[in-house]
Amino acid sequence: MNITLNNSVEMPALGFGVFQIPPEQTSRTVVEALDVGYRLIDTAASYGNEREVGEGIRTSGVDRSDVFIETKLWISDYGYDQALHAFGKSAGKLGVDQIDLLLLHQPLPTDFDKTIGAYKALETLLSEGKVRAIGVSNVMPEVLQDLLEKTDVVPAVNQVEMHPYFIQPEVLRANAEHGILTQAWSPMGGITSYRGDHSTSTFEDPVIREIAAAHGKTPAQVMLRWHLQQGRSAIPKSVNAERIAANFDVFDVDLSPEELARIDALDTRVRSGPGPAAVTVEAYWRDIPEA
Repeated sequence: MNITLNNSVEMPALGFGVFQIPPEQTSRTVVEALDVGYRLIDTAASYGNEREVGEGIRTSGVDRSDVFIETKLWISDYGYDQALHAFGKSAGKLGVDQIDLLLLHQPLPTDFDKTIGAYKALETLLSEGKVRAIGVSNVMPEVLQDLLEKTDVVPAVNQVEMHPYFIQPEVLRANAEHGILTQAWSPMGGITSYRGDHSTSTFEDPVIREIAAAHGKTPAQVMLRWHLQQGRSAIPKSVNAERIAANFDVFDVDLSPEELARIDALDTRVRSGPGPAAVTVEAYWRDIPEA
């Protein structure tokens, strides 16, 4: 199942994420994901495992042209020249000449000029054919509007925290208005389990469990299908081979409009990840090593 981005590039709707997967496990899990059928792999410079993602893709035997590689530049490398150099670091670690989708990982509200400079670098890389599509991550509507007014290329993707307990309707509307694909990180709400108050879990939610039972699917599969049926991309992650396979087994079920609405109604409007406005160089600086 592919989605056509706003620049006509086709991207798999369901991807495999490697956030918080240790480098020593990353290559193996990427191979397992590709064996199952995933063709979108999402990583980031700040994850520290781009090199192992590249190794996994090469080890898998799947042709490079059949794998859609997505990565993100970290705020430590913002600014025009810095971002151009950061692309080289990521491409070198991944072992590729071209990256399919390159995102800015976070806006930098305290130095938005550097954010704009970095995005303009992405525009240059796009024009030179070094990336096939560009986008952003964790960008809220007001920041998106500011970015659109100061740049030329509309982002193809905005990757944000999104799951049944945090739907961000304002973000969905703003993205849709500009033809930007919404891509969900923590698409099943796993972040609520390790950063929330642990009193609730999407995996144990009675509504989701009831819908899952009705379709002979797991809660995780229902949540992923909920994203896909509403036109979003989702990038679940796991280091467990059975879960990696199960998370891809979501194309043989259709949720009814009523079921989709029931899941939508679970929104608590409570963010579990860091607020985008709280991300500063002082608080979140990370040195991104050379390739």
